[in-house]
Order: sequence, then structure tokens, then C-alpha cells
Amino acid sequence: MKFDLTLYLVTDSTCCRTEETFLRMVEEGLKGGVTLVQLREKNIGGWEYLEKALKVKELTDRYQVPLIIDDRADVALACGAAGVHVGAEDLPVKEARRILGPERIVGATAKTVEAARKAYEDGADYLGVGAIYPTTTKVKTVLTGVSTLDAICRSVPIPAIAIGGLNRENMEILKGIGIAGIAVVSAIMKAEDPRAAAEGLKDGVLALRAEGLRTEEEKRCNGS
Repeated sequence: MKFDLTLYLVTDSTCCRTEETFLRMVEEGLKGGVTLVQLREKNIGGWEYLEKALKVKELTDRYQVPLIIDDRADVALACGAAGVHVGAEDLPVKEARRILGPERIVGATAKTVEAARKAYEDGADYLGVGAIYPTTTKVKTVLTGVSTLDAICRSVPIPAIAIGGLNRENMEILKGIGIAGIAVVSAIMKAEDPRAAAEGLKDGVLALRAEGLRTEEEKRCNGS
């Protein structure tokens, strides 16, 4: 399955007072250019997770954006999602691939080059690397240096995205690194205008990627 990692929205319903507000925030992000959505719910049961997944999938289908489910391969299959994302303490990549089959997307979190290589060998389609900055989400995070992100991007043939506290003002730290995109939570889910926030973030990522391509071309021309 083809997918675009330019602007990857990881949802956080805990910052929304109502489900209606949550769905509106997700849709506004989609209107602003989000290219992939991950539904992440750490503290609800399977049935409630599935109900929410079906509602979010209605939105992502409307904007022709793939939906990824965090951790729960069963929920991903039940709602017809494009795939699943697994962390270091979640379902192993190899098992996620076995359950979902070859056609669906399997993403994995990697904080070291060794973990990145193993995830690739076990069947991951992309990697999420971070946290680059401290985050305000309730998910446990360990900071990952930009040098490690760069090394991961160079060590595996699958695309990698940066995640963790990133926003339009601080993403310049990723300059020159071969990321496929960024993943954000608060930068959209807590924005006063999530659509405008998404537009700004996407523009920033595209500018970074264009600059990275120019830098690589200059290196080739100079024989570096």
C-alpha cells in the first residue's frame, strides 16, 4: 500500500472535552494537509477503541488518507484500517506483520540503529524515531538525539519520521537529515486553529526536504 509520511498526525483524545471536538480537530488537520493519521488510545477497551476507530476512519476515508491504529492489530483489522504502529513494548513487528499480512502497513518505533535494523528485517514499512524534544503527551518517552535519527535514516532502506515535541518553530533542528516527514500530536491536537497549524507544519517539512535534496546534490557535484 502506498502512503505519504510527510505530515503524520498522532491523535490524543485526552486534550478534547468531547468526542465531537476530537473528531473536529482530526478533520481540521486533514483539511490542512495531514497525510497519515494514527489513532492512539492507551486507556480504553477494545470495543470502545473499535467504535472510535470506525468514526475516525470515516474521516480519513473522506480525505483519502490512510488510518493507522496504535498497537492493536485486532482493532486495525476489525475497522479496516490501513495498518498498525507498534512500539518497543507493544506487539512485536514480526507478529504484527504475520497478523496483518503483506498488504497492510506496519510501522515501528526505533530509538537506536540496532532497533531500526531489526524492525526493518522483521517487516516494518516505516520507522518513527524520537522523542526529539520533550512532549506534553501522557505517553512515556525517551529523548533521541538528532545524530541518532540521522544514523537511523542512513542505516535502513525504509523511510523514517521524526516525532516528539516538534512544531513549526523548532523543526529546523532536522535540517539536512533524510527524514520522510514528521509526526506530531500537540502541534495539531492542541492548536487553536488545527487546519492552519497543519498547513504550516506541512510547508515546513516540504521546505526541509527540498533543502536536503539541494544539499545532497551539491555534495555529489563537489565529489563528496
